[in-house]
Amino acid sequence: MYIIRKNEDFPPVEFASKDGLLAIGGDLSVKRLIDAYNRGIFPWYDATQPVLWWSPDPRMVLFPKKLKVSKSMRQVLKKGNYQVSYNKAFAEVLQNCASVERKGQFGTWLTEEMKEAYLRLHQLGFTISVEVWEDDALVGGLYGIYLKEKQVFCGESMFTRKSNASKFGFIHLVRKLGAAGVKLIDCQVYTKHLASQGAEEIPREEFLKFLK
Repeated sequence: MYIIRKNEDFPPVEFASKDGLLAIGGDLSVKRLIDAYNRGIFPWYDATQPVLWWSPDPRMVLFPKKLKVSKSMRQVLKKGNYQVSYNKAFAEVLQNCASVERKGQFGTWLTEEMKEAYLRLHQLGFTISVEVWEDDALVGGLYGIYLKEKQVFCGESMFTRKSNASKFGFIHLVRKLGAAGVKLIDCQVYTKHLASQGAEEIPREEFLKFLK
């Protein structure tokens, strides 16, 4: 495990521990965050910890063409009870991702420091937010970092306050990114929820090829 100071570079991702922890420390400057995502590294920690940097192997990813939409979700999409927007309420999406209660999770990994960092990225055009509305109420959403030159989208977090709202937004985003030529959506680590939508684990080495 490596300790990095403010102006020090990341170690090679191959030096990450078995669970994917690569380094501790550094900062959340725009430069470091963009450098991290371009190397397949992301921050993940809570308010009681220093900044922790991860690069897991294998990596959970979704190839847009492999998106799975269940029969029940096709019905939800067809009904059109929800509406989708992009980059209309980034700060609200961020706050909801930080505050929504999640089963088996206490507190949030989206600290004030993290929220400020992602807001800076958004102001510079590096992030995308997806908002899902029911009438005028924000009922779901997600956000992530868009490495446009590499045609890779790095999903960060999502929230839902109504049944299937986040799935609704996610499906719309995947289809939109796929149509724009995005090759891969980085989902970071395995979850059953992501696997049910077509995401899969691939070796880190294979994932990093998409970033070169």
